[in-house]
Amino acid sequence: MRQITHWIDNKPFDGPIARWGDVYDPATGLIQAQVALASVDHVDAAVASAMAAWETWKDASLSRRTAILFEFRDLVVRHKEDIARLLVSEHGKVLSDALGEVQRGLEVVEFACGIPQLLKGEFNENVSTAVDTYSIRQPVGVVAGITPFNFPAMVPMWMYPIAIACGNTFILKPSEKDPSASNLCAELFAEAGLPDGVLNVVHGDKVAVDRILEHPDIGAVSFVGSTPIARHVYEGGTAAGKRVAALGGAKNHMVVLPDADMDLAADAAVSAAYGSAGERCMAIAVLVTVGDAADRLMPKVVDRLEKVKVAPGLEDGAEMGPLVTAQHRDRVVGYIDQGVAEGATLVADGRALTAEQDGFFVGPTLFDNVTPEMSIYRDEIFGPVLSTVRVDTYEQAMSLITDNPYANGVAIFTNDGGAARKFQNEVPVGMVGVNVPIPVPMAYHSFGGWKNSLFGDARMYGMEGVNFYTRMKVITARWPDPEHRGVNLGFPQMS
Repeated sequence: MRQITHWIDNKPFDGPIARWGDVYDPATGLIQAQVALASVDHVDAAVASAMAAWETWKDASLSRRTAILFEFRDLVVRHKEDIARLLVSEHGKVLSDALGEVQRGLEVVEFACGIPQLLKGEFNENVSTAVDTYSIRQPVGVVAGITPFNFPAMVPMWMYPIAIACGNTFILKPSEKDPSASNLCAELFAEAGLPDGVLNVVHGDKVAVDRILEHPDIGAVSFVGSTPIARHVYEGGTAAGKRVAALGGAKNHMVVLPDADMDLAADAAVSAAYGSAGERCMAIAVLVTVGDAADRLMPKVVDRLEKVKVAPGLEDGAEMGPLVTAQHRDRVVGYIDQGVAEGATLVADGRALTAEQDGFFVGPTLFDNVTPEMSIYRDEIFGPVLSTVRVDTYEQAMSLITDNPYANGVAIFTNDGGAARKFQNEVPVGMVGVNVPIPVPMAYHSFGGWKNSLFGDARMYGMEGVNFYTRMKVITARWPDPEHRGVNLGFPQMS
C-alpha cells in the first residue's frame, strides 16, 4: 500500500515511523494509502532543518526569492491537474471544484511574487537636522501553518508562499485526511530551486500540533479549522510567546429581500450551500428569507436541487462529491435526524443517497421553517445541509446574524442599493457579499471573520499576511557626507 511520509530537507523523510494513519478514497470508502503520524522527534527534526535554512534564507536577495516564486508558480500551473486529481482522490471533491481550488491558491502565489513591492518601507528625510528615519520589515524566523482537510492545496498556499517570500522558513502540518497535495507542492517548490529546509511538511495529529505550539524555535503559527481547535491553537501558541493567526468555524447567512432577483438568488443558494459538499467555511448554511421571498424562492431552489448530480469526483458531469470520511458523513446524517426530530420541515432529504452509494455520500439536504433554537441552526454542520429561516422584516434578519456567535461570511441579495449599503455598514461580520454568495477576497485583500470565527486580529494573505510574517524595525540615522571611490562603467546589476 502507498505510504505518505514527511518532507524534510527537500526529500521524503526516511527515518523510522512508529504510527501510521489511514487515508481513504471517499468515493469508495476504501483505504488507499497510509500517512505517517509525526512524533515529537519528527517535528523537532523539521524545525532543526528550518532553523539551519533560515540562517541563509533570511539574507537571500529579493531578486532570488522572486525568481524562485515565479518558477514555483509556473510549475504549479503545469501540474495543476495533477494536484487537482490528488484532491479528488483524497478529499472527494469533484474535478472542476478541485481545479478551482488550485487556481485560488495560485492567486496568492502570484501575489507573493510581488514581494519586492510589498516589503517597501517608509522614509522621512531630515526628521531632525541631518537625521533620517525609515522603517523596514524583517522575517520572523521559523514559522508554521496548520491547515484543514477541506482545502488541502489552497489554504496552505494562503500561508507558505507569503511567509517564504518574506524570508521565513516554514513548517506545514496539513490535515492527515488528505496529505498528498502538500507533498507534491513541496516537491515542486524544491524543483523551482527552493533551498533545503525552507519548506518542510510534517504529517500528523494532535501530537504534531501541540509540539508546534510549544516549540521554542517557532516564532509564529497560522491556523485554519474548527472554532474549538482554533481557540486551542490561539491560546496555546500565545501562551508560548508566539504570534498566532487562528481562523475558526462559521455559520454563514444569506439574506434574501423580497425585491431580489429570485433566479439569481436560487442559483447562488444552491451553488454556495452544496459546492464542495458544504465542506467549506464560507458555505452558505442558513437562507434567511424576508417577507414573502420564501414563497417565490423555495420552488426555484428545489427545482435546482433535483438536477444536481452527486457522483465520484472524476465522473463526467459530477457536481458534488462525497464527504471526506465515514465519521463526518455520520455526523452530518445525525444532524439531519436532529432537524427532523426538532420539527423543521425536510424539503430535500440527502440521507437516501447515503444508503444507495458506496463511499461517504450525503445528498443535498434542504430544511424549511427552521428556528434559531434548533441544532441545525446553532451548530456548524460542515456538510450539504441548508436551513431556511423565515422572518418578516429586515431588522429580524439582522438580529439573527448579530446574535450568532460566528461571523465569518454573510451575503445579502437585493436590488435596493440603499438596503445593501445599510446592510454592509451594519452587519457585524468580517466578509460581506452583495449579490455574491461566497465573498472570499482576492489575494491582494485579506481573509478573516469576526467573533468566534477569528482568534486574535491577524487575517490570512494580502498585506495582513505580509505584516504577520514580518516584524517592523524603525531606524533613525545620521551620517557624514558619503565618499564615492572607484570607477565602474558597467551597467549596474542586482544579485
